[in-house]
Amino acid sequence: MSTDEQQLTMTALVQQSDQGPGDLTLTTGRARPVPGPGEYLVRVGAAGVNFADVMQSRGSYEGGPQAPYPAGFEAAGEIVAVAPDVRSPLPLGTHVVGVGAGAFAQYMTMHAAGVLRVPSGWSDAASLGLVLNWATALAALKPIGEIKPGEVVLVYAAAGGVGQAAVRLARHYGARVIATASPAKHATVRALGADVVLDSRHPELAAEILRLTGGVDLVLESVGQATFGTSLAVARPFTGRIVIFGAASGHAEISTRDLLFTHQAQVRGLHIFNWAAAVPAAFEELLVELDVLIDQGVYPPGTPHIHPLALGPEVLRQLEEGRTTGKHALDPWR
Repeated sequence: MSTDEQQLTMTALVQQSDQGPGDLTLTTGRARPVPGPGEYLVRVGAAGVNFADVMQSRGSYEGGPQAPYPAGFEAAGEIVAVAPDVRSPLPLGTHVVGVGAGAFAQYMTMHAAGVLRVPSGWSDAASLGLVLNWATALAALKPIGEIKPGEVVLVYAAAGGVGQAAVRLARHYGARVIATASPAKHATVRALGADVVLDSRHPELAAEILRLTGGVDLVLESVGQATFGTSLAVARPFTGRIVIFGAASGHAEISTRDLLFTHQAQVRGLHIFNWAAAVPAAFEELLVELDVLIDQGVYPPGTPHIHPLALGPEVLRQLEEGRTTGKHALDPWR
């Protein structure tokens, strides 16, 4: 391969089937993407690992890509090229964080309208989660969940990326936080400010939550089938809100009969990117608030666990098995 050809290729993780993370393959000599209409080409400095990546690898993510495909969708890095139609583009060399197809690679494209500058003084890796984890947690708590000071908030999977952000934010907005996590992660969640941390596999979880709270005002539901019954049981009748933004254990169902006669909670759905597309003005307000939270120190630079790109399949396996804590990232240059 000539030097010119090498400069136009890259290394990436490619999902070969829908059989899970084990079929992620490190591929060299892959053609570097070219920015399409309205896009930047970004030299990836760090790629975020999310449970949606696991779901995509299993073919269970609604609207997800069909294998084979370059995996990953969240990253931060340096703008190295700009499509001609981008209006008022950021200068080449600007470091941005955003989403797009094929983030587990040395280069990827991102829609210019959806990127944010990496905050001043932060590394690429430190900014991961800004447009995904923290935006999701803030949207679930405020515009969708309508959190109020003094309310009780239940956060599942509180040791994960969104969960940790949600605990910090809920405490900042004056709520009492009941969190769940596996026992080995309890100390991490307490350090974030959770008032109570419970074992996520407690056999009488709903009864214990009701004993401690008398009822929950806001439930942040990311687990799905394994916890949705508990969410319905502990939400306060009529005034309790359940915001669903994930289904890591599979989807759950609820009927009109349930809502009319058994669980009169308010059930609300949130997919952060669909919400941003549907109500862009509200999403812009959310991003402004995130900037304020960064300035106030409520949202500190992230400290993800960073792994070489080749270890991506193992990191996703650990995430799928619940053996990770906090944010994890891949370095495509290691």
